[in-house]
Amino acid sequence: MLILATLVAVVVVWFEPQRLLYDQRVDEPVPAAGPQPTAQGVPTPTHGAGPAELASGGFLSREHSTHGTARVLRLADNQQVVRLEGFATSNGPQLVVWLSENRADGPGDAFGDAHVDLGPLRGNIGSQNYPVPAGVDTASYASVVVWCARFSVPFGAAELTPTPQP
Repeated sequence: MLILATLVAVVVVWFEPQRLLYDQRVDEPVPAAGPQPTAQGVPTPTHGAGPAELASGGFLSREHSTHGTARVLRLADNQQVVRLEGFATSNGPQLVVWLSENRADGPGDAFGDAHVDLGPLRGNIGSQNYPVPAGVDTASYASVVVWCARFSVPFGAAELTPTPQP
């Protein structure tokens, strides 16, 4: 009986099958740049048409059914953000969002070769924003990936196609 209880505990802690029973919904608005400091150090509100889309693409299912759109946005203050819109995938353990040099339809084990970790997936359903670290050239990345760090597999990936700029 002790062996069975230990086995069940290991499965629950390691595989986290209970996550398949519930969804985490996140609905964040499209980000806007914050106030810009003036020469006197006093912040002034930003005005403008909103963020510019630099690239976008639809998610392809990899190890789990995944759909929605990934967009790379440049805010008025030049900060870049990866936004997932209309997004849905299975819930799972240790899911993270990456920018990867590997194409969305490329080999699953190559996503981690050259990537930028944008942090933990906030929810498996909904729209959400992930700030891109300063100095990262998003144009050099081919895809946005939802990666399961626990099992080293991609749940889904979106091929980034540059958006023509005016």
